[in-house]
Amino acid sequence: MAVTLSESVLTQYRRFTLFNSPYAEHDDGRAVDLYPDGETVPSPVTGTVEAIKRVRAPPKDYAAEEDAMLVVDTGEYLARLLHVDPAVEERDTVEMGEDLGETIRAGFFAPWVPNHLHLGFRKYGADPFRASGSLPLDVGIEVRPLAWDGTGTVVETGETWARLDSPAHPDPGEYFVGLGSDGGLLDGGLPHYEYGGLLGSGERAIVAGESVGTVEDGAVDWDELTVLANSEPITGLALFCARDEFGIKLVGEDVDFEVGDTVAVEIDRSA
Repeated sequence: MAVTLSESVLTQYRRFTLFNSPYAEHDDGRAVDLYPDGETVPSPVTGTVEAIKRVRAPPKDYAAEEDAMLVVDTGEYLARLLHVDPAVEERDTVEMGEDLGETIRAGFFAPWVPNHLHLGFRKYGADPFRASGSLPLDVGIEVRPLAWDGTGTVVETGETWARLDSPAHPDPGEYFVGLGSDGGLLDGGLPHYEYGGLLGSGERAIVAGESVGTVEDGAVDWDELTVLANSEPITGLALFCARDEFGIKLVGEDVDFEVGDTVAVEIDRSA
């Protein structure tokens, strides 16, 4: 039994990913990370706040020591939400789109990961605080595939990442897009997270014309490979779905590009 992420839920956010995370719930698309437009987070659900729990996060010099988890009874499922400092209290009723609070930059994040809201759903009777046990998720909107030849120009950078201008969203703000792959769209961290995902009906995971993984029931088992950017190894590519500006994101401690640099990405299997 899968829970469908509707258009009214997803269009509140600029980006989403089901697989771009190292945590188990994302290995087979049982959780979604939702990226808001600002620091405040609109609620993806309507319901009653059943519990709020503060949890210790892994120590990172760029992140908060403590995260928060909210459990919301939607009347059909228990929604499990993380990475937001709650502006609501237990027993409060929240409506979809209502302000839940500000994002928490938790120690669960890799340094290249932007602030976001983590969402999963549990059946009644399931333990909402366990790390695993959420229901599978379906994407209830059309996400349009974009072709990519492996090249681009850097348009945005951080200390551990750089975003290219290609493939470009043809109409930012109007609909979601993702990296096209054999009839579907690729989602996940290639190859730095163990699994990725293929949204849609495709049978192969392809990046810039190269096969990069084996698909089974929508999950992608990445091949043994290294991603090269201008012939130098990087940690990998962050793949997601977006309705704002798109473009392949290069990530890793060794990513050292400036805005305006031209980049060619290759898949290296020599190792």
